[in-house]
Amino acid sequence: MSSVADGKPILVVEVEADNPPPPRLHHVSGIGPKLALAVLSGMSVNNFKSAVVNNDVAALSKISGLGKKTAERIVLELKDKVGVAAAWEAASAIHAPTPEQEQANEAVLALIALGYKQVDAHKAVRDLQEKGAAGKTAEELVKLALKRLAAGR
Repeated sequence: MSSVADGKPILVVEVEADNPPPPRLHHVSGIGPKLALAVLSGMSVNNFKSAVVNNDVAALSKISGLGKKTAERIVLELKDKVGVAAAWEAASAIHAPTPEQEQANEAVLALIALGYKQVDAHKAVRDLQEKGAAGKTAEELVKLALKRLAAGR
């Protein structure tokens, strides 16, 4: 969205409530409103922050109109401004459990709540996943694990 104030165009970027505001690209020398808009259109804010935190110049350079030197300048000037929180977010996103792991964890917790030992619950669910029960819901994993544990396997 754009607006006009005092005869000069103003670029206004709308941000959803659950998304963090974009970094201030206009503070980087050599980045004007057109290039800032191209950067924000070229990748998500979280991916941008992750690229800045991880010094991923190659990912930034893939954006149309952004060369290697400008990408290096963005990383250099915004790394401190993006901050520790973005570094933590980027690291935790990399190590976040997959949906399959989340279902397995839920199944293990359910088995423990039913009175099974943690070691037995982990072993039963892990064995099921190794034997092709990958992609099942937590409920399905619990049912299969209960059958397996009741049979004493």
